[in-house]
Amino acid sequence: MLGRVAAGGGGVELVEVHRFPNRPVRVAGTLYWDVLALYRGVLDGLREAGRRAGGRLAGVGIDSWAVDFGLLDASGALLGNPVHYRDGRTVGVAERVGRRLAPEEMYRATGLRALPFNTVYQLAAMEGSPQLTAARRLLLLPDLVSYWLTGVEGTELTNASTTGLVDPRTGDWAREVAEAVGVDLGLFPPLRRPGDPAGELLPEVLSDCGLTGPVPVTAVGSHDTASAVVGVPATGDGFAYVATGTWSLAGLELPGPVVSEAGRLAGFTNELGVDGTVRYLRNIMGLWLLQECLREWAEGGEEPALGPLLEEAAALPGPGPVVDAGDGEFLAPGGMPARIAAACRRSGQPEPEGRAGMVRCVLDSLALAHREAVAEAARLAGAEVRVVHVVGGGARNALLCQLTADACGLPVVAGPKEAASLGNVLVQARAAGRVRGGLSRLRSSVAASQTLGRFTPRGDAAVWEAAARRISEDGRG
Repeated sequence: MLGRVAAGGGGVELVEVHRFPNRPVRVAGTLYWDVLALYRGVLDGLREAGRRAGGRLAGVGIDSWAVDFGLLDASGALLGNPVHYRDGRTVGVAERVGRRLAPEEMYRATGLRALPFNTVYQLAAMEGSPQLTAARRLLLLPDLVSYWLTGVEGTELTNASTTGLVDPRTGDWAREVAEAVGVDLGLFPPLRRPGDPAGELLPEVLSDCGLTGPVPVTAVGSHDTASAVVGVPATGDGFAYVATGTWSLAGLELPGPVVSEAGRLAGFTNELGVDGTVRYLRNIMGLWLLQECLREWAEGGEEPALGPLLEEAAALPGPGPVVDAGDGEFLAPGGMPARIAAACRRSGQPEPEGRAGMVRCVLDSLALAHREAVAEAARLAGAEVRVVHVVGGGARNALLCQLTADACGLPVVAGPKEAASLGNVLVQARAAGRVRGGLSRLRSSVAASQTLGRFTPRGDAAVWEAAARRISEDGRG
């Protein structure tokens, strides 16, 4: 994405200059990221951005998903492709780590929900492996790309806070946790924060991409949700956000963490945000559920058109059968329609009828999960929510946005769909002195320059309460 920010932050414009596939690869039973293909896509994007900008870029910022990492040897060479967080190597590892350090103690120290793919559990799964033994450096994926571009190592804090190894109160490593679970914090380069310099593009990168240097790289909220929350076009306090895409991350922006036992049991996590904020949120499976259904149907020989399916789904009465969209049962790829149908049967509900029924089940389930996450986050944090902002790819799904408004009983503001890129660009622009002020100033730039959708709640809240009761007996995964 090529971003242009008006002087003084009067508005921000994004232009998509390059899009490339992200195709994980399974080899000998392990699911990997094809990280060199991703890096090539980054270089191609920089080349095209430079072409459109006359060979000069004011800066570069990198964000991506969280928790995954590359390991480097003493020479700086990558020790194999990074493993995908959906790989099964961490099954049962959280329970094993819990025998070294009780889950409630870990939560008090890190505020992070014990999700099986957290970096701390990935490292525990690798304990004693030749690769980890040979490693001299660990770089989270956006930091790995930044290192390849600049030759400068660092660990950006918003992403580091998803590892299970950071204390959200201090913004520093939770050393007692690392010691208890056997993680060597010396693998990580120094922490850096959004807005910190992260080096300059190397001469060979400049040459390859046709750019005139110097081109600074700035640490942004390198966890894409951290950047997306910067891109929420809120005009005041009292808002909740749902950052939608493969995942839905639903919650609040707070000045400090909430590390209560009630929050742990309710499945909430404390991740660090830009400007010392905390993202108090719940991880929900998100549009991954729909993507996997569509993929399976396409592999069956007929690729369904999503638009007509959404129209059919909108015409169905609802909420119909629903599932717990936070259940770890849905984490792995494959067989998603059958797994959703089985979950409905387990809770005494009928299976969704046809593909449109399955789509409606997914969207009703996501709206219900958004409702519960927003309401519980507000209760646990003692906060008031007056509006819900849906950002990211799901902001384009009008049915999901309307169902979220209906379920929450609150107005929904939808958009921007590229909130993470906007937040990334604005943090860069502020570091360069082109924008001044705090998060409210950055968000006013988003609100002033983006087209937003608005959805008013409709229907009876009681039907959503009844839907929640239909799955409550299964508990939360």
